[in-house]
Amino acid sequence: MLQPVVRRTWGPKGQTPILRSWDRHDRLSVAGAITIAPSRRRLGLYFHIQDENIRAESAAEFIVRVQRAVRRPLLVVWDRWNVHRKAARLLFARFGRRITFEWLPPYSPDLNPVEGVWDHAKYVDLANFIPDDIEHLRKELAASLRDQRSTASLLRSFFDHAGLTL
Repeated sequence: MLQPVVRRTWGPKGQTPILRSWDRHDRLSVAGAITIAPSRRRLGLYFHIQDENIRAESAAEFIVRVQRAVRRPLLVVWDRWNVHRKAARLLFARFGRRITFEWLPPYSPDLNPVEGVWDHAKYVDLANFIPDDIEHLRKELAASLRDQRSTASLLRSFFDHAGLTL
């Protein structure tokens, strides 16, 4: 993710803007969840950024943190990524029925509202952004996700785009 997502830019006629970056293999992994309060249908966005790849244990720990924050039983809607399936087994062993799971059909990112969060961060907030280093990227990514968290209409639009009603 240290390579910029190049979008269209404006520049003086005949002077094409040039984005200079270098080939970097550093990366960040991000876990995210959109929560819906059952009574008021209020939306929340939780996220965790880490340097290493997401594994079942870190995915499970993220869900535990979300559950502590909302202090209610959770219904987790996940895709069928192997990490999610392993994390679900870990969570079921630990929490039993306090955390339940629904599975999206295979290969259906268009049904997952959280994909809208990633798309917005990548293609809107961080388009043409070239970080100096991994910490610069972490800071800007966290700012993008915090901004999205505070914009309920944007979070609702991700559900609309997925064809889901609240």
